[in-house]
Amino acid sequence: MSSDLEILSAEYEHSSVPTTARRSTFSVSMIWLGAPMIITTAITGSILVSGMGFKNALLAILVGNLFMLAYTGALAQNAYKTGHNSALQASAVFGRRGYMFVSALLSTLVLGWFAVQTGLTGALINSASGINYLFVTVAAGALYLLITFMGIKGLHWIGVVSVPLFLILGGWVTIDSISGAGWDKVASYQGNSPSTPMAFGLGLTVVIALFADGATLTADYSRWAPSSRGAWISTFCAFPFAMTVGMLFGGIMTAALQTPNANPFGADNMFGYLVAQKSPYVSALAFIFLLCNLGSICSHCLYFSAVGYSRMTKSSMRVCAVILGVIGTGIAAANVWALFIPWLSLLGIIVPPLGAILILDLTVLRVGAAVDAEWRASAFFAWIAGAAVAFFVEFYAPMLSTAIAAFCAGGMAYVLIQLRQVASDAAQSA
Repeated sequence: MSSDLEILSAEYEHSSVPTTARRSTFSVSMIWLGAPMIITTAITGSILVSGMGFKNALLAILVGNLFMLAYTGALAQNAYKTGHNSALQASAVFGRRGYMFVSALLSTLVLGWFAVQTGLTGALINSASGINYLFVTVAAGALYLLITFMGIKGLHWIGVVSVPLFLILGGWVTIDSISGAGWDKVASYQGNSPSTPMAFGLGLTVVIALFADGATLTADYSRWAPSSRGAWISTFCAFPFAMTVGMLFGGIMTAALQTPNANPFGADNMFGYLVAQKSPYVSALAFIFLLCNLGSICSHCLYFSAVGYSRMTKSSMRVCAVILGVIGTGIAAANVWALFIPWLSLLGIIVPPLGAILILDLTVLRVGAAVDAEWRASAFFAWIAGAAVAFFVEFYAPMLSTAIAAFCAGGMAYVLIQLRQVASDAAQSA
């Protein structure tokens, strides 16, 4: 097992993580807990409950998280066995050069989310205290970059700090809001627009899409797992546990308060609830909580992005983290981060078919296959088929789950293409 005494240890950007460098199940679990157990997840829970009503939102949250457990766990299992990061996984599936398209897409998406979360830090603190937005955003970006620079150990320690804070403060907000409204009022809440509720399929897509990028990059974490059991336990800590808890904290608060025209990205969230108590001690704790909490997800996103780009550029994770951190913080400081949310969400719908192809190739169809081609056209054709279904469902069948439809379409297309290739090879050899 690796030791935390050496702060800047090897990150194994271009090779397997050796067994001697693996981390404990507790450490990998804390890293995973720190990713979904964040205020953004609570905000998403608020949006779902507001749009769907409490009971329908709860069902979407549970179903979506079970899907994410299977999705992430399959990739985590392969990462534990091989010690490979997500870029190395993609190399076997999409080819020695082809993986760059996959890695570039995912690494850029998570860098965009780093910018969004950093900008959200500045916006929330500015609205609550009046402190200059630019100053807060740049300072927050520098702090999040420092955590990322420490590598996998930095992600471990920010999780150790942020997760208990989230559970304690989020739990208090939830209990306090329920005590004022009563559980019956929460459970019977029909949403802000009960006559035109959000479709269940759309709600399910929101749950899955929130962490689809990170789930597909799960190998960057799970390659550190000490055992198959550790890989699955740490995955379970994220999905369903952490994300379900985070969404319920936000959703229950929304159902209890039933604020008309609530703005979860403004004051109508856990942070705003804490600041509204008008206690200097609670407010101070709320600011610490916000920085640690969003610092956790920002460092996770930047780490994912840096690992991906380090593989593509044949550089180190830390060099890429500095460059990408400056770019992401600059986007956030320019106060255009909110403009990226619809674009990132739209791009995110093409990620599930990519995950389906990776899972099928690595765990079912070509287990243990080496990187034997520059490009693997079959994987790209299946990805295109899944993405086409994703965009069709998104724009023409919004009542369905875009993420589930795209995942199934991409997976089915890949299986059919592979079976056809096997049959063709058999005919030629005969």
